[in-house]
Amino acid sequence: MLQAFAAAFRTPDLRRKLLFSLAIIAVYRLGAQVPGPGVSVEAINNCLEAAQSGSQRDIYSLVNLFSGGALLRLSVFALGIMPYITASIIVQLLVVVIPRFEQLKKEGQSGQAKLTQYTRYLTIALAVLQSTGIIALARSGQLFPGCSEEIIPSDSVATTVILVVALTAGTALIMWLGELLTEKGIGNGMSVLIFTSIAARIPAEGGSILQSRGGLVFAVVCAFAVVIIGTVVFVEQAQRRIPVQYAKRMVGRRMYGGTSTYLPLKVNQAGVIPVIFASSLLYLPQLITQLQGDETGGVRRFFENYIIDQSSPVHVAIYFAMIIFFTYFYVSITFNPEERADDMKRYGGFIPGIRPGRPTAEYLQYVLSRITLPGSIYLGLVAVLPNLFLSVTQEGANQNFPFGGTAVLIMVGVGLETVKQIETQLNQRNYEGFLK
Repeated sequence: MLQAFAAAFRTPDLRRKLLFSLAIIAVYRLGAQVPGPGVSVEAINNCLEAAQSGSQRDIYSLVNLFSGGALLRLSVFALGIMPYITASIIVQLLVVVIPRFEQLKKEGQSGQAKLTQYTRYLTIALAVLQSTGIIALARSGQLFPGCSEEIIPSDSVATTVILVVALTAGTALIMWLGELLTEKGIGNGMSVLIFTSIAARIPAEGGSILQSRGGLVFAVVCAFAVVIIGTVVFVEQAQRRIPVQYAKRMVGRRMYGGTSTYLPLKVNQAGVIPVIFASSLLYLPQLITQLQGDETGGVRRFFENYIIDQSSPVHVAIYFAMIIFFTYFYVSITFNPEERADDMKRYGGFIPGIRPGRPTAEYLQYVLSRITLPGSIYLGLVAVLPNLFLSVTQEGANQNFPFGGTAVLIMVGVGLETVKQIETQLNQRNYEGFLK
């Protein structure tokens, strides 16, 4: 990998792309440190110190993770890339439900551009809603429970409107930076920005473990991190290759086909989306109980002790089961065996020993259901690792274990994809052919 990066910097075109990517990342991290208009930086710093020294659970840890810690600082990039991720998932689900969206997806590049435009509009709408909610929680003291500091001193309507506009504009700017990075840089822009946000938190989380638990526990955590990352890399690269044979056919005066290839089905076909779905749903009970105030009751105590408590076996079991369910659900939406079988039949392709058409679709569905089970169990085990390490890290904050859950899945996936793109472009520029 290091040789690939060194060779990339020696290639002028790739060097420009890498430097452009680093410049975009620097702008993104700079915006994450710029406070929003009307926000008291001193009050936020005091509340952050109180939250780190206490054991208060953070229901916004997923959004705060994707924003690189910018959410709790109420910076102009406080919402991070989360509104865009949510909008993209919603549009993908609507493609299956709304025939118009399904037709746009089949139209190719022009239809995809239209879907991207709808995703941008929905991102802005979600950013307005989320920024309004976060500002309301900050003013009511729910963003930092137990902190008496006034994060937003002024409660005027003008200040609220300006802050909502600033946070929404920050989300739009992040979206534009991600698209620029995809077009002129290396890798998928949105994924690289998420990778940057998560990587920015690892030194602080590692230092927190070292300071609070000592060097021995820190060394054990690092050893576990190496094993976990190696396992994730192995599973993310694992795939079932189904052989596909294309028959020869005449098109005009040319002969096409007669080649053998394969259809790759990844073990983790759903990526990190099921973990995001399950995490978002499990944050709803705590959000509802916080909005209720200081009311006590049997139902609330049950939710706090079993559903909200991240170290509870009930919470871990529900989290694990939801990830398995959403893995099957998302794979069934994104991969259509009948459509793949029709495409293969249209171009003269067939699986050896399987008849084209419906038998091929049934075979693909059978193979997909078989490999989705270990993929969903793998996702569930990696996602619940931070919950199992709550006693090792700071109590009550599962994101403090930096090499498990959503963080490691995203970082390994984005890292592998970026390195593959660099190696592909290097091979295109340094292909020597048969004669040297």
